[in-house]
Amino acid sequence: MQLRSFQLTDVHDVTQIWKKTATHRKEQETLQVLYQQLAYDRDLVIVAEAPHGEVVGAIVGTMDGSTGFFYCLAVHPNYQNQQVGTMLVNALEERFRRKGVKRIWITVDQGTEKLLSFYCHLGFVNSCSTRLEKELFDQNIAVMG
Repeated sequence: MQLRSFQLTDVHDVTQIWKKTATHRKEQETLQVLYQQLAYDRDLVIVAEAPHGEVVGAIVGTMDGSTGFFYCLAVHPNYQNQQVGTMLVNALEERFRRKGVKRIWITVDQGTEKLLSFYCHLGFVNSCSTRLEKELFDQNIAVMG
């Protein structure tokens, strides 16, 4: 398995992996963050490439000062449980270290909660037990004016 920085030619393969592993809304959010991160620092977008050249996983990292963030970790279903995710996380952590990151935050939300035990296995600690959210605009209600 080879890990390398994302190249523009990878966009189709990575998008296909996200379509298989994420909700449509999360896929769209992730694409937006991907494009922003590529414009800022493509070193924090890493792909895993199988020996025959197929892209089988990706991770997107971002930074704010000395804090690093994992935005998306996705591994093609045929390659899950084969250490691909662990290799991607380890590679991103090393790149964060080289850039001076002291702390990494990961947001686990609806759609990615299945990764919570994986991240805990890698040594991450769940530091927040609640997240409250409220929609202020209901798209199903027409506003009369």
